[in-house]
Amino acid sequence: MPMAGLRNLITDVPGLKVGNASDLELKSGATVLVPDEPAVTSVAIHGGAPGTREIALLEPEQTVEKIDAIVLAGGSAFGLDAGAGVQGRLAELGYGFQVGPVRVPIVPTAILFDLLNGGDKSWGQAAPYRDLGRSALDAIGHDFSLGSIGAGTGATTANLKGGLGSASHVLENGITVGAIVAVNALGRATVGDSAHFWAAPFEIGDEFGGLGMAHPLPPDSITVRTKLDGLKAGANTTIAAVATDAILTKGEAKRLAVMAHDGLARALWPAHTPLDGDLVFALSTGQRRMENGLEDMVQLGAAAASCLARAIARGVYNAAPAADDPVPTWRERFGS
Repeated sequence: MPMAGLRNLITDVPGLKVGNASDLELKSGATVLVPDEPAVTSVAIHGGAPGTREIALLEPEQTVEKIDAIVLAGGSAFGLDAGAGVQGRLAELGYGFQVGPVRVPIVPTAILFDLLNGGDKSWGQAAPYRDLGRSALDAIGHDFSLGSIGAGTGATTANLKGGLGSASHVLENGITVGAIVAVNALGRATVGDSAHFWAAPFEIGDEFGGLGMAHPLPPDSITVRTKLDGLKAGANTTIAAVATDAILTKGEAKRLAVMAHDGLARALWPAHTPLDGDLVFALSTGQRRMENGLEDMVQLGAAAASCLARAIARGVYNAAPAADDPVPTWRERFGS
């Protein structure tokens, strides 16, 4: 029987903290994932419209092995400033890759498009995301809320409000894996017009309602309905990170990120479209050795995928309503 960690959050992975900052009038925000020590990290991008900062260095053949923080943010390309805010604050605190007498914090960043969600985006000459990044970093801890917070503050799906989700899984060998995600998909997290989540087969307990799979499947379950139906093209992208305490090489982290994308495809229909920038970071805090090599990697990748699927459903399930939302929350539509 799959078992979640104590918090059922990515911070169940030893050596990780998360911070969030939100601007409710803006209907946007930033989320930062910070390892206690620089962490081996890679990334897999399977969506057709990503927005990123410091991503190329995460490929296995590149020189820098470890990162100081990962940032997820709203704001489309404006939101990349959140990474600069986190980088600047980390530099003040003495973190970063050593280059002679200089330290350069390594802060890969990914953004989602939430500019058409009813929030006030009239910020003038300077977008607020640099300050949101700094605020998120100053708020890091082991516990955090889900739903309309951080990078998920103003996120939406085709039929329901999206949000920030997280989940964890403890493998039989004691290794922990977790996921965090800002769900802003072109498609849907629910099956047809029902309350049931595509991620239902992976649910632990009643973490997103306990409804199980829709049975029988609704006639419209595989009908492709997206934000394009509402003329909101481009208002998309699901960005995520998975993490583990298993010791990984950069190449293994890359494979973990690739496998974790299966969870995104299990939880959203459709996924990885030309108008989504779907992206998954994978990082290792490097505290537990895998005893069985490739066999452990298979189990770890499957757990990362299931965690990400669960986290996506939890982000949508926990979303909170706000004025001028373009779509209802799951609870508004289907009750608690």
